[in-house]
Amino acid sequence: MPIEIKMPALSPTMETGNLAKWLVKEGQSIEPGDVIAEIETDKATMEVESADEGVVGKLMVAEGTENVPVGETIAILLEEGEDKSALKDVGKKEKIPSPQPSPAQEEVASEEALKETLSLDGRGKGEGDIKKTPSPQSSPTRGEEVPAALGGNRIKASPLAKRLAKEKGLNLAAIQGSGPGGRIVKADVETDREKPGAVTAPEAAPPVIGDAPYEEVKLSNVRKIIARRLLESKQTIPHYYLNIEANIGELLKVRRDINEKLEGVKVSVNDFIIKALALALIKVPNANVQWGGEFLRKFKRADVSVAVAIPDGLITPIIRGADAKRLRDISVEMKVLAAKARDGKLMPEDYQGGTFSLSNLGMFGIKDFAAVINPPQAGILAIGAGEKRPVLKDGHLENQTFMAMTGSFDHRAIDGATGAEFLRTIKELLEVPAVLLY
Repeated sequence: MPIEIKMPALSPTMETGNLAKWLVKEGQSIEPGDVIAEIETDKATMEVESADEGVVGKLMVAEGTENVPVGETIAILLEEGEDKSALKDVGKKEKIPSPQPSPAQEEVASEEALKETLSLDGRGKGEGDIKKTPSPQSSPTRGEEVPAALGGNRIKASPLAKRLAKEKGLNLAAIQGSGPGGRIVKADVETDREKPGAVTAPEAAPPVIGDAPYEEVKLSNVRKIIARRLLESKQTIPHYYLNIEANIGELLKVRRDINEKLEGVKVSVNDFIIKALALALIKVPNANVQWGGEFLRKFKRADVSVAVAIPDGLITPIIRGADAKRLRDISVEMKVLAAKARDGKLMPEDYQGGTFSLSNLGMFGIKDFAAVINPPQAGILAIGAGEKRPVLKDGHLENQTFMAMTGSFDHRAIDGATGAEFLRTIKELLEVPAVLLY
């Protein structure tokens, strides 16, 4: 009996995924453990392995398809002795269209949608009286053909090629297809091969609000998740904020000495802060908690989630057990995680969990700011840029570097006095950086 391969849930928050790339072809034999596809989740692009062996009978979802629901059939695997005749009654209901249509396309996305559309006079009609009201912006959502920009011919193009052409602002009618039957494929769009004699359609004027032109940028899965979680945070978590400054002059000297003497490792100020934050969570255990509704979760280890900027927003890979790790080990691990985050290579275990978060915008020159708590955590520490100020010491002035820190706390789980003690502990640790070296 044919085996249905489903869209997997690759993270707890994943509801849909984008099928970025197939790594197998129909008719190809695969074994358990073979990588068959690349899936874009709400956090990263991940490889999916087959759990079964057999022959790929049919790829149900086209490469480049977006927002495929978890559990949707994406491919059919034939077992030994089966041929394609076994596919006729399998997966019919599950098959979904290729890449999702744009908002303009969705207005007349299919024949069924057109039959439900009211005529222009606003009166409801029976099925026989319905007027199909085509939109100049509409295009089919099923199959592989789109209307030509000029004339009555239709253009064959893969879903991925359509998406790339849209992103690059290219007219498919002006591209020479190199695929079967002249079908336009990804490589054609990337090299922008022009079809001999093709006429480029005039570029449409951009939409405006008032007299200001704009463009609509489709949201990535990552951006959608960020928006949903931040809204959840501000609507459900009673934030309060505390500010404190730390004199990091001695820390900067220690950091300079370490980097001069250690080969192959360059520790950053952020590495010191991660270590100090982790130790403070252990020293002030009432801050290392999460709200659970009818209970508090009190953690016995400090797992620090560190915000890393990526093209679509940010992600928070975790330094687990940072309180027990050496500074140089934190530095190496953080560099590896940051690189994986920017390349979209983080695995779920790299970013799921965490007991407290850290966000540092000091490198951008931001003096101080208040960060939004990352649920279900109960706090986040925001770090600003260091600022030199003259300080009177032993009867004379000398410049010292001060760094602003703002703690955002969930008042349900962490009382004000606990939050204050926690920040004071971080300050004390940063001002005596020798204790962070052990």
